[in-house]
Amino acid sequence: MFRDFPYLYEGTRAYERDYLSAYAQSPGAIIVGAFAGDRLVGAATAAPMADHAAEFAAPFRERGMDIGDIYYFGESVLLPRWRGHGIGHAFFNRREAKARTLGFPLASFCAVIRPADHPARPTDYSPLDPFWRKRGFTPTEGLVSQFSWRDAGDTVDSQHPMQFWTKRL
Repeated sequence: MFRDFPYLYEGTRAYERDYLSAYAQSPGAIIVGAFAGDRLVGAATAAPMADHAAEFAAPFRERGMDIGDIYYFGESVLLPRWRGHGIGHAFFNRREAKARTLGFPLASFCAVIRPADHPARPTDYSPLDPFWRKRGFTPTEGLVSQFSWRDAGDTVDSQHPMQFWTKRL
């Protein structure tokens, strides 16, 4: 699903296995799955920011924010057929509940910034910003980081700006 716009991510199983191991090692992490029978149709992850990769915490530290206060929402992916049925809200509800149970006052996630005229943008693309705002998240002014990955179809990694969104819990 991350190969789709706006991420256009060309990942590898080895990288994803290593990346997801941080969630397996974090006692405060949560992985939420959505199933249709025995088929996984979506998943969402979250963990204390302190247990996540350092490059995600760097923009918060640079602003003098205590990363010990932040519960980081990682991935939230859902097959297109299952969108619009409340599963995305359930993903956020479960992660927010976990964050509150653990005593975190702030939740955050980041989203790639792509220009409106990006050549890979589908004509029917609908950004998730209204959904996130409805959930109480707002993009935090100036809280942007750069992450490197290979876009689908490219031969080398490139930098991508990522906007952090936050919500007081």
